[in-house]
Amino acid sequence: MCFKSSRGNHLLLGLCAFLHFHKSVSAESTCKLKAKFNLNGYKDVEKKKVVVGGMFPVHQRVTSTDGNTSSVPVSSGCEGFNFRTFRWTQTMLFAIEEINLRTDLLPKTDLGYVIYDSCFTISKAVEGTLTYLTGQDEAVPNYRCGDGAPLAALVGAGGSDLSIATARILGLYHFPQVSYFSSCSALESKFQFPTFLRTIPNDVHQSTAIAKLVLHFGWTWVGTIAADDDYGKYGIKEFKEQVEEAGVCISFSETLPKVSSPEDIQRIVDTVVESTAKIIVVFSSDVDLSPLIVELLRHNVTNRTWIASEAWVTSALINQPGVSSVLGGTLGFGVKRANIPGLQSYLLSLDPYADSLTEEFWETAANSTLSRAARAVPDGLCTGKESLQRLNSTYSDVSQLRITYNVYKAVYAVAHALHNLEHCVPGQGPFNRNSCAEITSFEPWQLMYYLKNVRFNVPHTEEEIFFNDGDVDGYYDIINWQVKGDGELSYVIVGSYNGTAQPEARMTIQNESIVWNNEDVEHPRSVCSENCQPGTRKGIRQGEPVCCFDCIPCADGEISNTTNARECIQCSEDYWSNAVRDTCVPKTIEFLAFGEPLGITLIVISAFGALVTIAVGVVFIVNLGTPLVKANDALLSFSLLFSLVVTFLCSIVFLGEPQPWSCMTSQVALALGFALCLSSIMGANPGGNPEKDKLTFAHQRAIAAVAVACTVWLIILPPHPVKNTAAQNVKIILECDEGSVVFICCIFAYDILLALLAFIFAFIARKLEDHLRYEAKCVTFGMLVFFIVWISFVPAYLSTRGKFMVAVQIFAILASSFGLLACIFLPKCYVLLVKPERNTEEMMRPRSKPRDGTSTGTSASLATAATEVNATIASTAIDD
Repeated sequence: MCFKSSRGNHLLLGLCAFLHFHKSVSAESTCKLKAKFNLNGYKDVEKKKVVVGGMFPVHQRVTSTDGNTSSVPVSSGCEGFNFRTFRWTQTMLFAIEEINLRTDLLPKTDLGYVIYDSCFTISKAVEGTLTYLTGQDEAVPNYRCGDGAPLAALVGAGGSDLSIATARILGLYHFPQVSYFSSCSALESKFQFPTFLRTIPNDVHQSTAIAKLVLHFGWTWVGTIAADDDYGKYGIKEFKEQVEEAGVCISFSETLPKVSSPEDIQRIVDTVVESTAKIIVVFSSDVDLSPLIVELLRHNVTNRTWIASEAWVTSALINQPGVSSVLGGTLGFGVKRANIPGLQSYLLSLDPYADSLTEEFWETAANSTLSRAARAVPDGLCTGKESLQRLNSTYSDVSQLRITYNVYKAVYAVAHALHNLEHCVPGQGPFNRNSCAEITSFEPWQLMYYLKNVRFNVPHTEEEIFFNDGDVDGYYDIINWQVKGDGELSYVIVGSYNGTAQPEARMTIQNESIVWNNEDVEHPRSVCSENCQPGTRKGIRQGEPVCCFDCIPCADGEISNTTNARECIQCSEDYWSNAVRDTCVPKTIEFLAFGEPLGITLIVISAFGALVTIAVGVVFIVNLGTPLVKANDALLSFSLLFSLVVTFLCSIVFLGEPQPWSCMTSQVALALGFALCLSSIMGANPGGNPEKDKLTFAHQRAIAAVAVACTVWLIILPPHPVKNTAAQNVKIILECDEGSVVFICCIFAYDILLALLAFIFAFIARKLEDHLRYEAKCVTFGMLVFFIVWISFVPAYLSTRGKFMVAVQIFAILASSFGLLACIFLPKCYVLLVKPERNTEEMMRPRSKPRDGTSTGTSASLATAATEVNATIASTAIDD
């Protein structure tokens, strides 16, 4: 019989009859079969109550066609027998046989099966799906032909792109599909794939796990390779989104061709070789990746660490002899592993003559042609009695049952759903009016209800299985490919990832258990640019990923105290960066201290000058009644000596750490000292001169003016200590802020005026022909020294920094003071101490005029000259 789907379109009446008897239908018929599919597989539906479908990529590809359209198209055959996927197929048969023997699971129901080879190709997967739904070798969309056992579910169809194609078709009829290998995250959409379930974790978990692994080891420069299908594209996309958000950069992204292309494979090899990335993440099936591994081996591309997805992490197709140089140290994520008792013996008990698929397996495994001869077997043929265990193929290797275990769980999930459906209590069912479905005539959507809600423990492992929106928990083993003593690779579990745990506890990994490529102890580093150490900042390279950068040293006064700092931090005002610019250190406090050698030297010189000046004063006191002392006005002489003592001693106040009192004292003492000194020089007048009282009064007014100016200065804007951080970057110079530049300029300008007047008076008085001309010359010379010192002081002061500015100022004070002391008082002391015989009234008496009638200047003196100049200036002012 032929039954139309409840959702299908109406076909022509009599279609079923045509399908059963199409060979005898007349040429005038309007209904004909468009194609017949070429499918391989297993089928056992006779006397079975329920049929379970299966689809496995037993072959790796379809055979190529010549593309000729001038002849009738023929469904392509398959090639590239895959031992691993053939084991998956046999595992489904083993599970069904095991279930049929159980008395606690479907005790009254025998399961049949229809299993097709998808050849790892979408077109073959679609052919198998249509044929399975139709119920006979000819595929008729929307129709189920025959009156056999109902179809339960499809276990398959291998890769994610195959399942996407089949799930779209099965979803139209609400037909359940349970996949063991399709992990693509796109399949989680219940809008597009309403009846899709799987026993393999969603790739969202795997992408997250790989991202966490990359971040765990601090890899920031990673290459990616993905298969050109939904599995590769979605897996890499999820991974890249997560790592790029965390600051990881992708060095390159390559796509493996579905149909092997030597040019594309060579391009990918060149990319891997040229890239500086040492970590390469690969989302691909083993079939798609295999050509690339062969080419990498040929080019001997080593010193790379490969991160494997679950599709190839334990694949024998990849783990071929000799790959350890390329793939040694590989890290990958494998789904749960289990031991299935009885499976190996079942695998080894195959009858090579049972069907064409098994016969092909046997011939491929034995690398010979299977002979059906009863006796002698010619060379190059096998008997079918060879030991599969001795062949040591992937098919019989049950040490890494991971995807195989998923197949086992998928079959049991369908069986438990059927068991729950069969044992539904009438009146307590989940359907309309609490009805139940019949095991012999249920609809696919009714079984789908039970599959979505199934919960059971897997035999032998006791793992609890249930579906959460069609997905299972994301649990993975972290597998390390380690080279054994014989040079072959072994799979060693070095950690795990549990997607249901708390985020911080999801991944556990034993770093010390990992053997890296080239057997390095330390994990490899993969960075585009080395980390910028403290003291530098990252400078992004234009047009390159953010992981590629230059390390730019921080500027003076700036630091970075973290690795890969984006910006340098400015040190505060009293701090400066150290030599490596990773710490702000206090700036060096600088001032001219009393205890340092230069300070001690200046103190000694200042004290010496003051003592010498005092000694001169003592000499004058001792010789107070002598003509020489009387002639030089003892009061002004002692006033001059006192001012010199003040200038000598005030230089000491400039030393030491500036204090408020020292700042005020130093400048005021200097200003008053030089004002007193210079006014005393101006007011020097021989005894008995009638202008003496006027000059003395002028002298007093000069001192009073300076004193008043200094008092106003100290009250309004007194000098005070400051920290000069601008003069030198690494130092804080403690100095005195003069308070008011105007006041200090006025005061010292007045001192300069006094100095100029004293120089002018002395210069005029040098032509006097009595003994006073010698004194005028001494004063003139002393004032010249004074000016030379202070004129030299200006550039020297401006060209120095820090405490040496103070030293230069003190030196100028001492030099000018010593110059005045030596030039003015040294000749007098010479007469008083060495030539006392010249200290007589006669020597001090005016001399007669010379014979040429010129003035002898008997009444002239320095004071007189000063008086005349003052009178001249005064009369000029009155005339104006």
